[in-house]
Amino acid sequence: TPTEVYHRPATVFVANFIGQANLWPCRIGSLDGTRAQVSALSQTLPATHDIDGLTVGGDATLMVRPERIRVSADDPGTGAAVRVTITNLVFQGAVVRLAADAPDGSPVIAHVGGDVELPMLRPGDAVWVDWHPDAARVLPPASIPDNTLDLTD
Repeated sequence: TPTEVYHRPATVFVANFIGQANLWPCRIGSLDGTRAQVSALSQTLPATHDIDGLTVGGDATLMVRPERIRVSADDPGTGAAVRVTITNLVFQGAVVRLAADAPDGSPVIAHVGGDVELPMLRPGDAVWVDWHPDAARVLPPASIPDNTLDLTD
């Protein structure tokens, strides 16, 4: 269904094609059933997966949709929170689009609803982001198509 494709894409292409997604390179630290621990954004984070062929120590992509990211001024104490630096804020009606940089320089996009109580934020401010482990999906590594031309003919 469209809902399954949106929340459980099988590839980076589909995740990007259907909606907006944070897509971060990661390394798989452990796999246990549908649960995984990955190294991304300069720390170890929990995630889910249902993709065949993933291996411990292998490269992958971690996907989290912007609306699933929680933003807080204080460390939420979840053990999987990442301290980020805000780079941009854009009011978009029902949400504020928050752009930030993680410690490793990876971009993080969050959609913050009006029900979230945060102090007046500005670019350069540090905040914490986290998400429920079920919101983070491990996908196969992103592949870059080879667009080079063969000029030997």
